[in-house]
Amino acid sequence: MSMTHDLRPWTHEHHFHLPNPTAERRTAWVMWITLATMALEIAAGLVFNSMALLADGWHMSSHAVAIGLSVWAYRLSRQHAADARYAFGTWKIEVLGGFASALLLLGVAGLMVWGSVERLMAPQEIHYGQALGVAALGLLVNLGCALLLSGHGGHSHPGHDHGHGHAHDHHHGHAHAHEGDLNLRAAYVHVVTDALTSVLAMVALAAGWRWGWAWLDPVMGLVGAVLVAVWARGLLASTANVLLDREMDAPVVAEIREVISEQGASSGTHLTDLHVWRVAKDQHACALTLLTHDAALTANVVRRWLSVHEELVHCTIEIHVCPDHIENPGEGARMR
Repeated sequence: MSMTHDLRPWTHEHHFHLPNPTAERRTAWVMWITLATMALEIAAGLVFNSMALLADGWHMSSHAVAIGLSVWAYRLSRQHAADARYAFGTWKIEVLGGFASALLLLGVAGLMVWGSVERLMAPQEIHYGQALGVAALGLLVNLGCALLLSGHGGHSHPGHDHGHGHAHDHHHGHAHAHEGDLNLRAAYVHVVTDALTSVLAMVALAAGWRWGWAWLDPVMGLVGAVLVAVWARGLLASTANVLLDREMDAPVVAEIREVISEQGASSGTHLTDLHVWRVAKDQHACALTLLTHDAALTANVVRRWLSVHEELVHCTIEIHVCPDHIENPGEGARMR
């Protein structure tokens, strides 16, 4: 006769990140505003035969694509949040969206360099009044979008607590500040860079109109390209670190080592292997291996040791008992 056990108390979900509907909604609004402004400028450029309007309109199209990518990443993350095929949830879809946006930003910077150098080599007549109007319109639109994205709000992350070999805790303690919502940051950077180019353009155009410094327009374009490239590089580094699980220099790693060292000293317990990675913007998972002299040491005990760190929401704990490892730690540490 087979026995049926209720395993529900011992099982758990593995999506730790709850998508932020406010950030998704506001990013979508910014996308539609950008698309509408882009269409208006391109249409006006065709009607009034204005290259300034056409150029700014097509420039905004690159940002509309990037912000649309952010919206798409939010929606994918939300729609697949309960999909068991994603071992640790769908948060990294949003991070991947931020990474792709950063690549697009580098492309925008490259186009800015190309256009500026071309203008330096072959100066063209500038219609200052019309160009200033376009830049002012772009600045107002982007400042409004930046304000919209900067007030995205936040949400909390529920924790888990199960009595088995995995530790899932969300306790009162402290958490570490990270880059925040990297997907939202990517959309915000696109809007801010567009606003920056508008400001630089207005300064250059005003100086050119007043003193005839036509060369200042392409020079400001080069300055803007450098700043855009610097921001893109920072965003690429932040998102790539997450996607590649480069987290072993995070403060939580040192704290795990400290806890094991302090709590395990009396029982001759040593940490022999540790892997830490992020599963949400302020939450980590870890897998650790302990070598101990204490045959009574269990994963639940270790979970209690680590419970002061609320950012640890999923811990896999492996324990090896080696009665003689204190006398021969180097040899014991190689046991698996």
